[in-house]
This record gives sequence, C-alpha cells and structure tokens, in this order.
Amino acid sequence: MTQTDLEGPAATPPGLTRRQVYEARIRRRSMRVAATSTGAVLLALFILIPLAPGWEGVKKSFFNADVFARTFPGLLEAFLLDVAIFAWSAPLIFLLGLLIALCRDAQSPALYPLRLFGILYTDIFRGVPVILVIYLIGFGIPGLGLPRPWNSPYIWGTVALVLTYAAYVAEVLRSGIESIHQSQRAAAASLGLSHSDTMRFVVLPQAIRRVVPANMNLFIALQKDVALLSFIGPVEIFRQAGVYKSLLANFTPYVGAALIFLAVTIPATRYADYLMNKQARARS
Repeated sequence: MTQTDLEGPAATPPGLTRRQVYEARIRRRSMRVAATSTGAVLLALFILIPLAPGWEGVKKSFFNADVFARTFPGLLEAFLLDVAIFAWSAPLIFLLGLLIALCRDAQSPALYPLRLFGILYTDIFRGVPVILVIYLIGFGIPGLGLPRPWNSPYIWGTVALVLTYAAYVAEVLRSGIESIHQSQRAAAASLGLSHSDTMRFVVLPQAIRRVVPANMNLFIALQKDVALLSFIGPVEIFRQAGVYKSLLANFTPYVGAALIFLAVTIPATRYADYLMNKQARARS
C-alpha cells in the first residue's frame, strides 16, 4: 500500500479516517491469513489421522455412530442433574464468597478475627484439590450415621463444591473491592456515609461489576467440576456415560458427554471473553 493509496479520495469512505481504513485492511488481511493457516492444519489432520495404523480401532471405540445415537438421549437427561446442581450451587457460592471477601476487607482491629478467618478459609480451600474436598465431605459426613435426607451425596457434594469455589470467588471479589480507589471511600465518608453504607452503595456495586468476567470463568469451571460428584454417588452425565461404557464396551458415550459440555461451556466462554474485551475498551 502506497501513501497515494491512503490519500486518494476513493480510498477513504465517508465517515472514516485514513487510519481507520488502513487498520481495517490490516484486520482483513490478518483474518485471511488466520483462516488459511487454520484450514491447512485441519486438512492435514483429516488426511493424516486416518492413515494411522490403529485408526479403525479408535474410530470403532470412540466414534461409533450407532452407540452415539443410542446413548445421547440418556446423556442429555443425566446432564439435567448437572444443570440442577450448578443452579443451586452458584448463588450459594456467590453469597458465601461475598461474605468471605468482606471478612478479608475488615479494617477495624476489633474485627481482626473475621479477617483471620477469611485468610485461613481461602488458604485452605484454595490449597486442597476439589476432588479431595468432595471425598472428605461426601464420604466423611454421611459416615457419621446421619438419618435421611442428611446423608445424601447430593447435599454434601453440593457443600463441597460451595466451600471450594467460594474461596476462589472471594479472592476475585476482594480484588474487585481493592481496585476501588480510596478516594471514593473518603468522598463517601465526607458525605456522612457509614462504613457499611459506603461498602453497600459505593464500593460493592462497582467491585462486583468489575469482576463479572472473572467470576464467569469460575462458574464455567464449576459447571465442569459438577461431574466430579459422580465419585460419591450421583448419577449425573459423567457417571451415566460410565454406565453406558460398561454396558456397551465402548467409549463413545464419553465423547457424547464431552460434546454436551462443550455446547454449554463454549458459548459461556465466548460471552466471558466479550465482557472482558468490553471492559478493556471502556478503560482505554
């Protein structure tokens, strides 16, 4: 592209600057290069993978169309349990995470025990793998001999997820709270607002809005980790896929379960990316 091309009257559409036209051309060229390279890689995979010696066996075990058609409806039905567990866990996680974040933000020396509790809570539940928390709570508490329904793996599996993810959400919320400049707290105090009112009406609304994308990513991870509850009993999609695998001696149900998870998590991930890009544009 020459300087004459940029400066010519036909090269600059009405309403656009020469810089905008140039950047649009660069973006289009980048998209063409990316599409070409991606297509070349996919074409190579489609050609090379079937040439592998064990491809026929892998295709029969993992990509069996007949098994997929027979098991997919049952997997969808089992996935409803994953959605239900996620639906009642997510608000509990947010509320507990908010309480822990407020404990971490306690400023008064008299409230230091709450601050210490928040520190210990996040250190412990972020340091222990979620599968261990599920095992310890899911098998340990029902082992106390509690009557029904208090020995249900659905209850204690949910408790394990809530306790673990609340620690991560609390840290994200705390980072949002700390991102609010101290001058806003000082301005609120000068208007006569108490500390609690400042937190409620000034700090928290801005902090929560700022950390929505990060929390979206955590809740996407939560949707996947619901499958870990299958280890303590609930017959959700992962466990149902295992049942089908044992009955049919075929791994295709696991592929079906993966596709169902992808159908949910990919749009949610793209939406989280959209929110992050929107925030970045607003700050620039």
